[in-house]
Amino acid sequence: MHWFHGDKFKMVRIGCLGAAKITPTSLIAPVRARNDIEITAIAARDLVRASKFAETHSIRGVETDYGRLIERNDVDMIYNALPPHRHEDLTILALKAGKPVLCEKPIALNAAAAQRMADVADETGTVLMEAFHYRFHPAFQQMKDIVCGGDLGRLRTLKAHFSVEVPDSETELRHLFELGGGALMDLGCYPVHWARTLLDGEAEIVSASAQTGRDQIDLTMEAELIFDGGVRAHIRTSMARGAERAAGLKVEGSDASLIMQNPIAPHRGYRTEIHGAGDPIVVADAPEGGPTTYDYQLGHFLDCITQGAPPILTPSDGVANMVAIDAIYEKAGLKPRGT
Repeated sequence: MHWFHGDKFKMVRIGCLGAAKITPTSLIAPVRARNDIEITAIAARDLVRASKFAETHSIRGVETDYGRLIERNDVDMIYNALPPHRHEDLTILALKAGKPVLCEKPIALNAAAAQRMADVADETGTVLMEAFHYRFHPAFQQMKDIVCGGDLGRLRTLKAHFSVEVPDSETELRHLFELGGGALMDLGCYPVHWARTLLDGEAEIVSASAQTGRDQIDLTMEAELIFDGGVRAHIRTSMARGAERAAGLKVEGSDASLIMQNPIAPHRGYRTEIHGAGDPIVVADAPEGGPTTYDYQLGHFLDCITQGAPPILTPSDGVANMVAIDAIYEKAGLKPRGT
């Protein structure tokens, strides 16, 4: 779909599903930094909450029905910021209406749901992209180029972790199974995706273990994966009480190792080093500042829907990530979400 009429460019109008805490950072700030897109409507079930959110962020349209927002004539594309249990039905509704969707991670409750979403995207020819914002920042692309370029020699192991304390409460969605909660779903989906992206393939889940809270909720998850060529990956994530906020990546090869601190949000400062036989080589040591991962993500998404650029992240990639997540849950003796 293209938003061009002759020589005149038409502003892309976005409708936001959910008044999520992440939205001011993930969408509103990047939108305000551009002049080719605007947020025209927000939907939330609570009218007071939706209205307050809209007023705070100068959004004109307010809906309490998600379907009505999708149907609005002043909405061209959808940002689905709702919990995972509402990703499948509402994303499919939007795709069938011909409206591209930027869907928050994880893309669905499980692989089967993700596949149904991917099928509709393919049938309608409408862009569907999972919002793994880190992937669009040049810092991660630089790391991928090094790993895939052979500078480390034959790849041997990858270690990835991402943890943030998420206190339990009756309303905290990340502790509710039916909404798609769990450390692996909310946080661990990133290390899984980092591994699949850097090693450019899919893995067998060798083992997995979880520390659990209530109702099948994993507070901490560790998993061992093996990729083609025998490369082994260790994934760890935690939202347990006392978990330190930390994210990191290490890829070890026969000749050298590559370490990246803060792959999740390099715009807040990051460091990438190569460790070999001699002193460490600092590839990048960037302070906080510059365009955010969300700026790059929105820019790429707009290029896809207005210019026909090939998406970096495809629906099939979203399905594959959920296949790995489902398998990790099963290997740890837990139920995949939505089952």
